[in-house]
Amino acid sequence: MKALDPQIRHFIEDVCREGARLRGGRQLDWAERRLIAAQARAPWREGGPRMAATRDYRLASPHGEFGLRVLYPLVMETRPSPALVYFHGGGWCMFGLDTHDRLLREYADASQRVVVAIDYSLAPEHPYPAALDQAVIALDWLQKHGADAGIDARHIALGGDSAGANLAVAAALRLRQAGQLKRISALLLNYGAWTPALSAVARQSLGTSEDMLSGAEMDEFWTAYLGPEAERTASPLSAPLHAELQDLPPALLLWGDRDVLAEQNQAMAQRLVQAGVQVHAHVYPGAPHSFIEAMSISDQARDAIARGAEWIRRHTPVFSSQGLSA
Repeated sequence: MKALDPQIRHFIEDVCREGARLRGGRQLDWAERRLIAAQARAPWREGGPRMAATRDYRLASPHGEFGLRVLYPLVMETRPSPALVYFHGGGWCMFGLDTHDRLLREYADASQRVVVAIDYSLAPEHPYPAALDQAVIALDWLQKHGADAGIDARHIALGGDSAGANLAVAAALRLRQAGQLKRISALLLNYGAWTPALSAVARQSLGTSEDMLSGAEMDEFWTAYLGPEAERTASPLSAPLHAELQDLPPALLLWGDRDVLAEQNQAMAQRLVQAGVQVHAHVYPGAPHSFIEAMSISDQARDAIARGAEWIRRHTPVFSSQGLSA
């Protein structure tokens, strides 16, 4: 296992230092933790590609209204455009459209596809299955209204990072249950959270309090999402490592070898292969959890975005009035 990548280390040290300064040693509630996490990351989402336009929508759900943002790149191969539907990470408890704004713009620009970001309701105020229900509602909305928003709903990729990768696969599984999986062309899965179980080796070597994501933090996130007995109560839809994965669309899995979730990402890639899914996986040496956030200074983060964008382009072909085009 390689030492932490020096470019990414700079990002981690800056975010952790600023987060500690803003906390000031206080015990924080979830609302305060979300605000500080966003503030500490604010400089790291500056810059990046400009969009031709951005539209925000509000959708209804049994768990309350939630947001949906559509980002249109300056260059699109066709109108309406295929789309990447992206679910942000943050342990189902933190982050949102603003923390992931630059990443969303990078994907839109590099893929020349519309990106649709889901601002799902957060745990613990809205535990499982709120976020998953809203994911499916958003996909149904795209099926019905996508053309009005300039989206070709025949060619949709689902993606996400960490908890968002979990939601992307869970949403695909829900569509499979409904006989509608053909609506999804591909999966883009960045360092996903696939099961509450973490090995002792992962906790001790990669999930300490000094790491970007600790084992204790993951336990807290899973408890907020599923309750205090998360390992016992996890279902195939909340912990997709334990799901039957056959018939899922082609999946790209990206993670770093310095991530406490590295073991379960390797296990998820293997389970997908065993289920007959077309899988491409790439492991970044010296990269921790959330390394793609360091895109402004990290070669590895930029490579991960480029790989993801190319995967989206490959699996969401565009159609012109003359037929299929490249």
